[in-house]
Amino acid sequence: MATSKGLAAFLERTVAAELPLLRAIPDGPETSRPNRRGGVGWSRREELGHLIDSAVNNHNRFVRAALQPSYEGPDYEQNGWVAAHGYAGIAWPTLVDAWHSHNGMLVPVVAAIPDGKLDTPCRVGADAPISLAELIDSYVLHMQHHLDQIHRREKVTGYPRG
Repeated sequence: MATSKGLAAFLERTVAAELPLLRAIPDGPETSRPNRRGGVGWSRREELGHLIDSAVNNHNRFVRAALQPSYEGPDYEQNGWVAAHGYAGIAWPTLVDAWHSHNGMLVPVVAAIPDGKLDTPCRVGADAPISLAELIDSYVLHMQHHLDQIHRREKVTGYPRG
């Protein structure tokens, strides 16, 4: 069974492991070009921006689910959010710092959730309800999935945990 402290540690370990790797990526035009083979898709900046948006959206979900008997809220239009923020034009170090800060705020939020609240049902958009613990776990796996793509790793993390 998952615990709040265990989920917070999972998030914290992921952020700590990835931060130096993200900081090692040099800022420049390479981070603003499409990051997929064939020159399509989001750039590294846009993908990291997407992870900032994900942190913002999930912060709201985690807190509301911890305070209410259940959570039901909208999905978010990821392409619209990425475009609205103009992440491709924001310097890489600024995005890395924002990603780190947002996730740093989530660690104590997750750690403070009473373990008894981890079973809170959460419905995001039209998706089937899952527990708050599954939502948090999926958030970290989703982050790892996109970080794998940013770093062009051969093995890309799958999510949700299956």
